[in-house]
Amino acid sequence: MRRLLRSSAALPSLRDVVDAVGLRGAREDIIEDERRAALAASAALWPPAALALLAAAIALVMLALRASGSAAGPMPGDLPAAIMARAAPAVTLALAGWAMLAHPRAAAQPSVRRVAAMILAATWIAISIGLMLDSAAALPPPAAETGQIALLGATMLTAIAFQPTRAAAIAFAATLAAMVMATHGPTPASLAAIVVAGAHGVATIRLALADQRAVALRCLALEEQQRARLLVASVEEQGPGWFWQADRTGRIRYLSDKVAAEMRALGIEPIGAALSSVFRVDSALIDTERTLTFHLSSRTSFADYCVRPAIEDAPERWWSISGRPVIDDLGRFQGFAGAGSDLTEQRRAEAEIKRLALFDSLTGLANRQRMRLSLEQTLTHRSGASMSTGLLLLDLDRFKAVNDTLGHQMGDELLKEVAQRLQRTIGDAGLVGRLGGDEFQVVIPGEGNRDRLGMLADRVIAALSLPYHIQSATLSIGCSVGVAVAPLHGDTPEALVRNADLALYAAKADGRGVHRFYREELLEGAQNRKRLEDDLRQALGGDQFHLTYQAVVSTADERIMGYEALLRWDHPERGAISPADFVPVAEECGLIETIGEWVMRSACMEAATWPDHVRVAVNVSPIQFANPALPAIVASALAASGLPAHRLELEITEGVFLNEDASSERMFRSLKGLGVRLALDDFGTGYSSLGYLKKAPFDKIKIDQSFVRGAIQPGNRNAAIIKAIVSLAQTLGMETTAEGVEQQDEIALIRDLGCSHIQGFVYGRPARSAQVREQLGAAGGFAVPIGHKTSRAPRQRMLRTVRLALGAESAEVRLRNLSETGAMIDGVDLPEEAIGHPVRAELTDGQWTPAIISWIGDGRAGLRFDHAIDVERLGHAPAPAPAPAPVPTTIPCAGTAGAATLPAAAGGRR
Repeated sequence: MRRLLRSSAALPSLRDVVDAVGLRGAREDIIEDERRAALAASAALWPPAALALLAAAIALVMLALRASGSAAGPMPGDLPAAIMARAAPAVTLALAGWAMLAHPRAAAQPSVRRVAAMILAATWIAISIGLMLDSAAALPPPAAETGQIALLGATMLTAIAFQPTRAAAIAFAATLAAMVMATHGPTPASLAAIVVAGAHGVATIRLALADQRAVALRCLALEEQQRARLLVASVEEQGPGWFWQADRTGRIRYLSDKVAAEMRALGIEPIGAALSSVFRVDSALIDTERTLTFHLSSRTSFADYCVRPAIEDAPERWWSISGRPVIDDLGRFQGFAGAGSDLTEQRRAEAEIKRLALFDSLTGLANRQRMRLSLEQTLTHRSGASMSTGLLLLDLDRFKAVNDTLGHQMGDELLKEVAQRLQRTIGDAGLVGRLGGDEFQVVIPGEGNRDRLGMLADRVIAALSLPYHIQSATLSIGCSVGVAVAPLHGDTPEALVRNADLALYAAKADGRGVHRFYREELLEGAQNRKRLEDDLRQALGGDQFHLTYQAVVSTADERIMGYEALLRWDHPERGAISPADFVPVAEECGLIETIGEWVMRSACMEAATWPDHVRVAVNVSPIQFANPALPAIVASALAASGLPAHRLELEITEGVFLNEDASSERMFRSLKGLGVRLALDDFGTGYSSLGYLKKAPFDKIKIDQSFVRGAIQPGNRNAAIIKAIVSLAQTLGMETTAEGVEQQDEIALIRDLGCSHIQGFVYGRPARSAQVREQLGAAGGFAVPIGHKTSRAPRQRMLRTVRLALGAESAEVRLRNLSETGAMIDGVDLPEEAIGHPVRAELTDGQWTPAIISWIGDGRAGLRFDHAIDVERLGHAPAPAPAPAPVPTTIPCAGTAGAATLPAAAGGRR
């Protein structure tokens, strides 16, 4: 069809002509229907045409008979018979064509077959009429004219009957013209007949083409109408949309069934009713402040008006309706037409969205947005000191363990219980909200007293720490609270929340289950941490990092077997920054992997210049260990440096086993597949499970320095722990390294306990790579111990007055430092002979500790206690009450003939 429309602007092709006159089967049903309709119209014209042909034949026969019996002249005797013979085919075919077109069985045949039959019939009828015209010409002049007129009329009716069938009409006219030429020769009349027949054919073909284009247009129009009906039906049946139409008076002529049914269920018959009596506009909305009646009367369009049923007691039902005036082709107003859509669910959803925008969907508490608005409103309307505002920021302790072990559904139920307890504890004192996860917030308007806020925070902690009984399970969690007060700690919501969060962070750092108020140093610490993070991002590119190496020495022969690479940061302004300060920041901000890769490459590159037997150890953080690309990074560092894989040792902490899964085992296999050594660092200080030792392919266990320190002291259990670790490692075929060895006498202890290696300040402090090469070359690769030869208990420096007694006499002296096994005092004047003399020291009020004078010199003396004391407790205990006045004290010296006089530092007594 579209091809026919495109070809209408150009000359038609033979194919178009053949299709137009019906000489080829129809490809479209609508064209076939049009051809059948044309054949049906032709069948309606055939009865008068057949009667006209029969009448003309009878008239010719009568004229011939009359002419033959008249005295006008002789006539052929067989002329009537000849006329009847020539008329018989035309009359017979005319009646047969009528039967063929009108009979139901014939009408069921394809149109192209019937058209072909009509062409054949038209040809024979035209031949018969031509012969009849020739017979009429043989009649005498008056009869000939009468007969020709009768045949002309029959011919015209026959041509009219053939006209609906375009091909048959062309065949009929062409055959008549050919008969005229055949019977009369090339006369002017014959030529005129041919011209007329040709013009008739051209006109008929143009009419056929025009009919075909009209059919194509109707076909497209029908397709568009059908598509529109399908779309409308689809929207009405499956979607939320519907349609309506109103007449000039505003009365509804059409309304989609689903809306009409709802209106009828409410007792409203919409068809025939005024639009304004069926729907009522929601006048509360600004966009629909004009009524439907106004638009209908003013004939103006309207869009997206929110309407509901016009009756007052109708249930909640809302639609959006739009309409526009309908104008016909002559510009006359015909009414309104429009569409609508269901808004009920949307309105409910908007109400729910508004609720969710201000309330937490799980607990029903105020959400983050509402809490912020409330805090902003409270601070905005604050006037004077009496309107101070307290802000509590809460975070649940051990809540993650509930989610991980019992599931998120149990965690949600626990959060609901927490919300109820928190609401009951706060009561009407403030607004309680949930910020998300296990974080809650409380705004206390008009409260700025620290004591009352602290008491409230403690009540909250106590209430939330009580056991919970949920689904036959008993759960115990805790709570940490950060407190900030406006305007002291900030006069904007952002500043107050930030400072409360810093206070919460401090509460968690202090052991959880407590509350902390905001302090200025917390913000300074956070700002320093932020500056440290910013500087850390520039440190790697600015060549501010370098590595130092601490020796790992064999206990068997004190040969240096390797070095541990230690990262150091020289800040251009702040100087050296401790790894304990910047490594946690690097892990939090995501820089640890980049820094770790730099350390790996640098350590391998520098270690490649050392002797072949010296290994290098590089620390790997749990974040690096969780990166699947770690084996590729290690392999790349080894390849770039040329360092053999067995000379690289990766130190891994126990933190990697917190999330022990299949990926950890794959990582261990991949690293061992490279040929590198693996060492378990800081053993005993973290997740110390022996289960992973049988699965993880470690080559070495590094015993943490917390077990080494004090191990040499009598009665200390650390030595037994080290011995047990060494035995376990030897059983598993692993080496052991004792970290943090600082005193020379600890070397023999560590060797006796069975450790294979020692690492610590006893063999020197960490050094740069150039110094390492010097160290390896200076002593032939052997380490030389330095530092104190004997260990002593850690000292605590102090300056306080204590009493020193000998027998019944005592004197006050100054205590300079204190350890578990002894102390140093000054303000005394003792001879050398007093060394080894027993004394008593009143370190705390009313409690005397027996001791022996171990050394004397420069007005000072050393005391060695008979038994170890608790230095931490004594460091915080009150000093003995001072005596009134200094009195010289004389202490007899054992093994001497005289006595020693002790002038007290602050006074004495006898």
